[in-house]
Amino acid sequence: MKVLNFPLTQITIALVLGILFTQFITVDTSFTFGIVLTALLLLFVTNVFYKKSIVSKIFYSSFLYFTAFLLGITATIVQDDSLKKDHYSHFTEAFQTPQNVVLILKDKLKTTSYSQRYEASIVKIGTKKASGKIIVNFSPTAALDSLSTGSVLKLEEKLVPYKVAKNPDQFDYSAYLKKQHIYAQIYSNDQFVTVSKTKKTDIFYYVATLRAIIIDNLKRSSFQQEELNVAVALIMGQKQELSQELLQNYQYAGAIHILSVSGLHVGLLLAFINFILRPFPNSKRGRLIKLILTIAFLVFFALLAGLRPSVVRSVTMFSFVAIGLYIRRKNSIYYTLLLSMFVILLVQPSFLFEVGFQLSYLALFFILWFQPILAKIWKPKNIVANYFWDVITVTFAAQLGTLPLSIYYFHQFPGLFFITNLLVIPLLTVIMIIGIVTFSIAAFTVVPIYFIKPLEWLIVALNAIINSIASLEQFIMKNIALNLFLMLILYLAIIATGLFLDKPTFKKAVVALSTVLLLQLSFIHNRWQTASQKEWIVFNSSRNTIITGRIGNHITAYGNDSILRRKSQLLNTYAVANFSTIIASLPATNSFFFNGKKILLIDSSAVFPKNCKPDIIVLTESPKINLERVVALMNPKIIVADASNYKSYQEQWNATCIKMKIPFHATAEKGFYSIK
Repeated sequence: MKVLNFPLTQITIALVLGILFTQFITVDTSFTFGIVLTALLLLFVTNVFYKKSIVSKIFYSSFLYFTAFLLGITATIVQDDSLKKDHYSHFTEAFQTPQNVVLILKDKLKTTSYSQRYEASIVKIGTKKASGKIIVNFSPTAALDSLSTGSVLKLEEKLVPYKVAKNPDQFDYSAYLKKQHIYAQIYSNDQFVTVSKTKKTDIFYYVATLRAIIIDNLKRSSFQQEELNVAVALIMGQKQELSQELLQNYQYAGAIHILSVSGLHVGLLLAFINFILRPFPNSKRGRLIKLILTIAFLVFFALLAGLRPSVVRSVTMFSFVAIGLYIRRKNSIYYTLLLSMFVILLVQPSFLFEVGFQLSYLALFFILWFQPILAKIWKPKNIVANYFWDVITVTFAAQLGTLPLSIYYFHQFPGLFFITNLLVIPLLTVIMIIGIVTFSIAAFTVVPIYFIKPLEWLIVALNAIINSIASLEQFIMKNIALNLFLMLILYLAIIATGLFLDKPTFKKAVVALSTVLLLQLSFIHNRWQTASQKEWIVFNSSRNTIITGRIGNHITAYGNDSILRRKSQLLNTYAVANFSTIIASLPATNSFFFNGKKILLIDSSAVFPKNCKPDIIVLTESPKINLERVVALMNPKIIVADASNYKSYQEQWNATCIKMKIPFHATAEKGFYSIK
């Protein structure tokens, strides 16, 4: 794979490693900046005295990659708002008692059953200037029609940090938000909210205003609400108003990506722009005009879609692709793709950890590299057959490139993705064309009915296709276990096989078969490793008791049957992450014996054998006991209290354990408790 030999590839890899380095090791800011400046100076000196000898090349290349590595670290530090002195994370009192907080609303997030949510930027806490992104939660019944992007609010509330994940293998939402530089939230008591008459007028304000005008004009044009919500998601990437049922149908059909404006939408738009600009002469000047118009169209679309991060990222990526097409040199498309990644990560290193960023670049890379390999298998002469063959090969290449990563993150795979894409992509192309024209008209006035109705009918057809495919749940493969190591080996096997299919040789065949064998051995080793493991867990589940015992890949869950059904996602997440299955669900008993340890469970009945000498006592459902007497009688090694107990009881038990010098583990505070 020649692309790996590109210097830009190696520089980009060094930059990525620098960004990843900051996630595992705390870096001193001043020291890092000093090292970067020194490295840049040495790089300049090396470049000035650069000669063609092998030693000079190695020395220069080493400095170049080391500098890129340091730039990755520096870019991450520069973008980390929490390092600023006025960042709200340094206002300790704001997390303890309510303060006067002044903030500016930036974007409306998806409403939940518990709250209406906005992303905001803090500008003042008390009388002091402050900064940083935060999420504001309003009650679901609050009348917030007057609020929009740029609204300046004054609240008297306490900042609440996001809680880390407290169950095994659970998605850590706080870690995800931290990578987006969001460290806390505010729960607003609506009567304390004061809306300033003035608004912060930046580019996001004007974009949000334009978006509101478009949606309002479309409503006045008698656009049906459900279809309008889908159109707004497809064109603008705004999914806030979509129902959970519709989102799930798109997910099951393997088409959830079309509801987030990303690489697919911008790629289709770029293809359409190239089509309508085809009449321009193929001269150097003509191609330059086409490039300028193409980038102008893409920027306009980014504004139309609200400058959301995924849109800005995709437009940037495809702007570089357009430049690569303009240059028309061999491998230029790979260079521009790498250059776009390098620039995006240098400006916004946190994008590296976004699933959308990873999937977009993997899909585009596999389309550029693997689709031509597939296209050589058959070259139909019929125009219609050729079109559908192109759709199939592009879809397969993109799906193959994103498959391991998708399974790693989401643990499921839509088996009918081929049919979905064959039907949806042509339809989406037409929807995008008509939709952009319709939304552009709506930016100025009410849209004529002959634009509204075709777009409505197309979206009705799209939803009907999605609903029909999603209803075939037997084709949806769920709870697929895949860890990071297996995912990387799977990618290695896919790439090695692709290289063999491109230009078959004996050496490539040996490498491809070796990677497949390595993948099989890795799965076998993983199963053997899992079979030798044992684990007993008290989960952190609010007002509920959930306990599991795992021996090998078999899990037994203990608790109330209705609670276990309601918390099935929690248990499934743990089972999938450990390549296991839940073989039984039983009521919790008062005593357990696991891996040589005696465990006594005391529930609300407060009934337990007095002559028991357990290693661990688990308290559930707020039992009314004298813990000091129980500890003195049984002498356990640790007391565990799950989240089904009253908070006041847990505080009393903690005080007792401190007094008696015995460890106390409250899952509500410290997370799940496990024995291995």
